[in-house]
Amino acid sequence: MIDGHVHLIGTGAGGTGCWIRLRGAQKALAPVLLASFGLTLRDLGRDDFDDLLVERLLGLIRAAGLRQVLLLAQEDVYTGRGERVPDRAAFYVPNERVLELARRHPEFVPAVSIHPARADALDELARCLEGGAAVMKCLPNCQDIDPRLPHYRRFWEHMAAAGLPLLAHTGGEKALPVVRPDLADPRVLEAPLECGVTVIAAHCGTTAGWGGRHWFPEFCAMLPKYPRLYGDISALALAGKGRFVRGLLAPGVVDRLVHGSDLPVPIQVTPMLLERQIGLRAWWRLRGIRNALARDIALKRALGFPEATFTRIESLWRRGGSR
Repeated sequence: MIDGHVHLIGTGAGGTGCWIRLRGAQKALAPVLLASFGLTLRDLGRDDFDDLLVERLLGLIRAAGLRQVLLLAQEDVYTGRGERVPDRAAFYVPNERVLELARRHPEFVPAVSIHPARADALDELARCLEGGAAVMKCLPNCQDIDPRLPHYRRFWEHMAAAGLPLLAHTGGEKALPVVRPDLADPRVLEAPLECGVTVIAAHCGTTAGWGGRHWFPEFCAMLPKYPRLYGDISALALAGKGRFVRGLLAPGVVDRLVHGSDLPVPIQVTPMLLERQIGLRAWWRLRGIRNALARDIALKRALGFPEATFTRIESLWRRGGSR
């Protein structure tokens, strides 16, 4: 089994180049997110925090019976003209950090993150491809990336030529600051698709909790038109997601889905009970699974997702990125 959506975080301890800015909603969520790794706010001050988090993550992966996880870098925020926007991002993980960890640990498959408006975007893409990148990850609504901009076309064409898929956030977002809410619409991803890029629409355009705008029907309508389009079911355990389960399991949709947890986003099971997607017996069994990655897999199996969901991403990512 493979988890196709796992976030790396870090404070920069040990010279990793990572950073976190805790403020507003991120400050309130931090204890819950850190608890997914078995860590606390106090641990953020440790001079070995970044390596400690990796050690905890590897323990979770091995105990859950996962062969590999797609480990995500996190780009900064830029304008469409390529100007970096200070203080708009909540955290940052450089590409070299995930590439280096993937070289050291076979459990990690690297997903780099590059804003296509950067002046050096194509050079960074070439460097990451040489380093073994398997996927490119972005959050259009949070990083101000409008994939439809004409001057991004060359970037998408280079990705297509290299066989590098794009994992792009779609749908609601509450854990990170949103710069452009309109870019949560999966239809903005038609531009890279038309350039030949394989695209995985993270969250399939669903909400990030109770209420809020969603684009799930739009995602489903795109599937017949774009055979290179897939979706991931990461963060499916959040409250309010139960209403999408039946549609995700529908013929023509379920066979285009890949598994992802979205760790450290909490893996909850009570919302699916309250939304009548699982029964009391399943809820009791699932809530007793301490390992968050294992709990997420067990929940999705209980919901009816087929076993192919847990391995499909391996057929999509760039082969040079798998160790």
